[in-house]
Amino acid sequence: MTSTQIAPLAGFTIGVTAARRADELGALMERRGACVLYGAAIRIIPLADDSELLAATTSLLKGGPVDVAIATTGIGFRGWIEAAEGWGLGPQLVEVLKSADVLARGPKAKGAVRAAGLVETWSPESEASPELLDYLLRDGVAGKRIAVQLHGEPLREFVNALRDSGAEVIEIPVYRWTGPADPAPLERLIDALLAGQVDAVTFTSAPAAASVLETADRLGRLDALVEILRGRVLVVAVGSITAGPLKRLGVPVVCPDRARIGALVRELADALPARATRVKVGDRDLELRGQAVVVDGELRPIPPAPMALLRALAISPGRVLSRPALAAVLRKHSGRESGVDEHAVETAVGRLRAALGESGLVQTVVKRGYRLAVAAA
Repeated sequence: MTSTQIAPLAGFTIGVTAARRADELGALMERRGACVLYGAAIRIIPLADDSELLAATTSLLKGGPVDVAIATTGIGFRGWIEAAEGWGLGPQLVEVLKSADVLARGPKAKGAVRAAGLVETWSPESEASPELLDYLLRDGVAGKRIAVQLHGEPLREFVNALRDSGAEVIEIPVYRWTGPADPAPLERLIDALLAGQVDAVTFTSAPAAASVLETADRLGRLDALVEILRGRVLVVAVGSITAGPLKRLGVPVVCPDRARIGALVRELADALPARATRVKVGDRDLELRGQAVVVDGELRPIPPAPMALLRALAISPGRVLSRPALAAVLRKHSGRESGVDEHAVETAVGRLRAALGESGLVQTVVKRGYRLAVAAA
């Protein structure tokens, strides 16, 4: 079996923080071999029950003609129209929007606009808010009344730029989020991240990213989580707006070219294997993934403690690590300050050899410790 036959995400554990379409996202990852941990970071308030949306819609309709209406997401714009219909305001809202220039941020928003019987005036090729803002400011917005459909997190810079240029802006909060009804799955995901059991974490909305950080802060673990996210864990967000709360804390975030969950999964399938450690041990090619090793194209799951030792040994292949040094690795991995001795190291090395399927890959150096069986240069 060659390494190209190994599923791209096999051996990796990926955290999913999404509330909406979490199962679909997880299924796409699992089909590529990943182990998925779910920890929904938010829950969605049903639009028809949202008093803030009703108040914003009523204000929009009572305030006079609308010059520009901006649809930022398909599901949000469609939900707004459906909620207005439920309140008996649907026909009035559509009539007001027909007299406006309707701008759609992307294809899905464009589809929702057309489904409502409207026609978009313009849509940016980049599907990005900055291009939308440049278009508006280039034509001038002073004195114009502009409705901006939000999509989870207030578009502060976007809205403030319009207001600073003289526009009256009505914000339409079609998505409203609160923390998860049951915070336990999210707290378990944070625990797993801090324990080094998660290789990547995904975000599909800015509120979910903010909620993860707020939850970690409430638990007194924000600094530790940010350190992990800045280091060994790959952080992938569906788009730049989603990445915002994380980037503001200095967390590097990878985003696909297009803001789609399929593109997000493809990004993961490319980026995670590229981060794997590769080393030649004897005549074997090893590729260290999250909790598994690909040995000459064969995937071998490795328990967490032995995997921690293997990673330490692979930092400088062929270098001898003493039993006390490896005991320190196990203590750091387990979070225990005591109770990890040289016997624990010997046990973990035995389990590692068994998992690799070939005991000679990890050599005992008498009275010194252990090393990977790397041929001398």
